[in-house]
Amino acid sequence: MKNQIGLKKLTDELGLQWLDNVDTNSVDIELAEKISFQFAKSNLILPLRKEEGKLQAVSADPLDTQTLDDLRLLFKSPVEVSVTDPDRMMDLINKVYDMSSQSANKTMDDIGEEEDLDSLLHSLPEDLLETSAEAPVIRLVNSVLVQAVKEKASDIHLEPYERDLVVRYRIDGNLINIISPPKRLQALIVSRIKIMAGLNIAEKRLPQDGRVKIVIAGKEVDIRVSVIPTSHGERVVMRLLDKSNMLIDLGNLGLRGDNLKRLKSLIQLPHGIVLVSGPTGSGKTTTLYSALSSINTVEKNIITVEDPVEYLLPGIGQMPVNTKVGLTFSNGLRSILRQDPDIIMVGEIRDLETAEIAVQASLTGHLVFSTIHTNDAAGSVTRLVDIGVQPFLISSSLVATLAQRLVRVLCPHCREAYDPTERSLAQLGLKPDDIDKGIVFYRAQSCQICRNTGYIGRTGIFELLVVDEEIRPLITDDINSVQIKAAAAKRGFLDLKSSGTKLVIEGATSVEEVVRVTSDAI
Repeated sequence: MKNQIGLKKLTDELGLQWLDNVDTNSVDIELAEKISFQFAKSNLILPLRKEEGKLQAVSADPLDTQTLDDLRLLFKSPVEVSVTDPDRMMDLINKVYDMSSQSANKTMDDIGEEEDLDSLLHSLPEDLLETSAEAPVIRLVNSVLVQAVKEKASDIHLEPYERDLVVRYRIDGNLINIISPPKRLQALIVSRIKIMAGLNIAEKRLPQDGRVKIVIAGKEVDIRVSVIPTSHGERVVMRLLDKSNMLIDLGNLGLRGDNLKRLKSLIQLPHGIVLVSGPTGSGKTTTLYSALSSINTVEKNIITVEDPVEYLLPGIGQMPVNTKVGLTFSNGLRSILRQDPDIIMVGEIRDLETAEIAVQASLTGHLVFSTIHTNDAAGSVTRLVDIGVQPFLISSSLVATLAQRLVRVLCPHCREAYDPTERSLAQLGLKPDDIDKGIVFYRAQSCQICRNTGYIGRTGIFELLVVDEEIRPLITDDINSVQIKAAAAKRGFLDLKSSGTKLVIEGATSVEEVVRVTSDAI
């Protein structure tokens, strides 16, 4: 704060303009691209635009006359500089160069036929936007990563075929073709990715898994890399884990109303098991991380065992499963209990041994979080019984199960209002008489903003089954999941389809989207 006051005073003394904020929309991107990201970052200066023959620039060091002279020579015009503090300056530089990063398609045109690319594969810059233009394959891989982060892709697929090589992004749950690099570059691109992930580039017969941490415009991104051999070469899938989107408040996941209130109270309990169910990619881990973060205090000892550890949570002990050395969920969970934990998270309950240890942990005063693969909340009870857990132990330890799915959110720029047919309403379990006047239904269209998909982003739909005094006897009596669900419905339980229907009525998603993700839960 003192430094900022001193810089403001100096700015006034020099007769220069102080900027509290610079709108990135006012920056001429092409002008900014004429200086490197490294130059801008090192000298804390950025050209903004040209006005009346003068270059307008912003700097955090108005006394750096050498840099100002460099800009005068480069742009061949007088420089008029404004001043801002270093933190704002660095944030502006990151944002502008993030916006200006070349697309992967543009980089494709720069790859030459005769360049010696092998010698360029071993240099990994600290920040991908600082990469020089010397290594075409490195620039191609970096551009694919940069664009994936900008597009908010969750995965990057590098898929080799007989004559083609295809790069696809998974955006909002769907795979989209991005580029098709020349087949001759396949080995070089895969080798570059392997080097980044610390994998053996000589091993091409066995699957390999690795991890790499990169920085893109000041934003940390963890990447899980999986490489497998196929008949047409090695196939690579990269899972992007953006740390800036890591911790999401429970209310922003899509939970609302009574479900949100109940879950917040359940995760404050001193003991018991809370299960989250759903298929792969339905956001179960994000929900568990959000729950753990909301109850993480210095008074509580929280330990997890995961396969793998997706995000590193501050203040929480996280143990990765390693089957190669015999560290399984059950062995890890058994060891955790000797670490005096208050709260435990097990990545997944897969077998009887893990389930029994989790049950015993909950009965001895621990709050246990875990995931389980079932289609709905009530199915979690049936699944535990199928694994081999005694029903009376389930009824004594289980406090709630939360089933979830992710539905795509309609693009607000192109969604279209329409009158739903009786068939559409019937798919949601509704009749025309059930719809109040004034409610507007929307369906997906297409525009450039949503990449012609009709949707931008995703949100969750949930069903929360609280194991209370009414449900507990049903579990002990080995009643099936359908009857448990029917009993819960009498007490206000809403299933996944009902949760999705609320989003449709609110105009957030479409009938087709809700039907698509809940068809396996009917």
